[in-house]
Amino acid sequence: MKKSLIALAVLAASGAAMAQSSVTLYGVADIGLASENNGTTTTSRLDSGNLNGSRWGIKGTEDLGGGLNALFVLEAGLGLDTGAQASATSMFNRQSYVGFSGGFGAVKLGRQMNPVYKSSDSFDPFGDSLAGDTARLLNYQGSRTDNAVTYAYAADGFRGEIQYGFGEVAGSNSAGRTMAGLFGYKSGPIDVVLTQQTTHTPTNSDSVKVTLLGGNYNFGVAKGFLTFDTEKSALGADLRNTVVGATVPVGAGTIMVSYINHQNKVVTNSDAHQFAVGYTYDLSKRTALYTSYGRLTNDTGSAIKVPTAGNTDALFNVGVRHFF
Repeated sequence: MKKSLIALAVLAASGAAMAQSSVTLYGVADIGLASENNGTTTTSRLDSGNLNGSRWGIKGTEDLGGGLNALFVLEAGLGLDTGAQASATSMFNRQSYVGFSGGFGAVKLGRQMNPVYKSSDSFDPFGDSLAGDTARLLNYQGSRTDNAVTYAYAADGFRGEIQYGFGEVAGSNSAGRTMAGLFGYKSGPIDVVLTQQTTHTPTNSDSVKVTLLGGNYNFGVAKGFLTFDTEKSALGADLRNTVVGATVPVGAGTIMVSYINHQNKVVTNSDAHQFAVGYTYDLSKRTALYTSYGRLTNDTGSAIKVPTAGNTDALFNVGVRHFF
């Protein structure tokens, strides 16, 4: 009888623990038709991940008691047009980390989004997607950081994050290293963010510092965006970017427009600018249709997104995205 009671107690405790844990399989399937003219050639193709990167992932949390939770994410990118992994050398190339969260904030260890990329929805009307993606002109120094330790905290509308990515180069503590931080505030109609990131090359021959101040204000009928970005290297490069844009809700859809002015303060005749317009339509909470058009114009000394300096790149796409 005592053994039976003990067995029941063990099973009950095990069931309670399982009830406090959760593991979720999730993903995005996104594909569309694209046509791009870079001033030299015109290419028609199927592109995966135009609105949201195509992926599948597993994430989970466990309640450890006392407000403390364990968490993990394993997320793999894929090309929906070919079925191939997004990275030939890394399965979980998008994110792979484990950590803890609680009243103190959250600590995560592993491959993670860097603070600049993570906050793109705050300063980019296109949310780092489609033909208006700010990353076509702004340099995020990669969207994710390997070997990273991140601490984040949020309260009363304020949010902050610091991230350190180990370079893991033998004999040097700075080669390949990344240091980044974010401070933001979101309350009611306003959302503003300040981020800074310094990345060293694997050989430590150069480093690039990205500083971005941006945000948006929701006027109800539209949300306006304004962003200032600087990118400076230890070797003397100096780039400046200004982003102005808006999103306008229209029924079940959203119109997006943006203008980016890109300035090279060191090399003459190497400026560029981009104008873009896009539209998304929600068929449901999980499925959306989208289309966009962007035109990136280079000065005679600039060759961004084109094979020949001075050319203009025009990109059009239309497609469908589904969350699962």
